[in-house]
Amino acid sequence: MIYVEVFGWCALAIVVLLFTTWLISLRLADASIIDPVWGLGFVVVAWVARIVAGGHGVPHRQDVLVALTTIWGLRLFVHLAIRHRGQGEDFRYRRMRRKHGDRFGTVSLVTVFGLQAVMMFTVSLPVQVGQVPDHPSGLGVLGVIGTAVWAVGLFFEAVGDWQLTRFRADPGTAGTVLDSGLWRYTRHPNYFGDVCVWWGLFLITAATGVGAITILSPVLMTVLLVKVSGVPLLEYSLRKRRAGYAEYCRRTSSLVPRPPRRTIDPSS
Repeated sequence: MIYVEVFGWCALAIVVLLFTTWLISLRLADASIIDPVWGLGFVVVAWVARIVAGGHGVPHRQDVLVALTTIWGLRLFVHLAIRHRGQGEDFRYRRMRRKHGDRFGTVSLVTVFGLQAVMMFTVSLPVQVGQVPDHPSGLGVLGVIGTAVWAVGLFFEAVGDWQLTRFRADPGTAGTVLDSGLWRYTRHPNYFGDVCVWWGLFLITAATGVGAITILSPVLMTVLLVKVSGVPLLEYSLRKRRAGYAEYCRRTSSLVPRPPRRTIDPSS
C-alpha cells in the first residue's frame, strides 16, 4: 500500500509542478522554462517520496537518495536557469510555435510538458521505490558502488558544463570546437555524467531487491540521451555549424571517456 501512496503523491506533485510551469510559459511566451524545471522536478519528487514514506522507510537509504537527488537536481536547475537567462525561447520551441500557431499552447501542454511529466515520473522511479522499506537496512555494497557511480557522474556533468560555459563565453572560440579538458576524452561529458547519475541511483535502490525493477529508469535515460534527444540532435546541428567537428568526432568517443584516437593527416 505504501508504494501506491508514494507513486500517487509523486505523480500529483509532478503534474502540479509542470502544469504550473506550463501556465507560466504561456504568460512568458517561452516554453524553454521547462528545461531548468526538469532538474528541480526530481528534487520535488525526492522530498515528496521522503515525506510520504515517513517512518516506513530506512532512514539511512532514504537520506542518501534524497541528498544525492537534491544535489544533482539543484545544480542542474541553477546551471540551466543561468544559461537560459536573457537567451529567449529555444529554437526547438520556436519551430514548434511557428508550425502550430495559435494552437501551440495546447500542443505544448501535451507534447512538451505532458511528455516531460511522464518521463520525469518514470526516470525518478529509483528515487521513489528506494524510500520504501526493504532489506538490506543500510546501503550495502551495491549501494556504496551506486554512490560512487553517482559521484563520478556528478563530476563529469558539473565539470563538463563548467568547461563548456567558459568556452562559450570566450569570443575567441566562436565557431571552433571544444576539444580540451573532459571534452578531449568524450564528446559529451555532461551526458555521460547524467547517465552515470541515474545508474548510480538505480544501484542504491536495487540493493533492496525489489528496487531492481526500476532498471527502466537508467535504461530510459541512457536511450534518450544516446539515441533520441541528446547526442543525435545536438551532433546533427554541430556538424553543420562547426568547422572541424566531423574530425573531432572521428578521434573522440561519443559518450564513454577514453583517450582520443590517432588520426592520419591526409596531406602527409
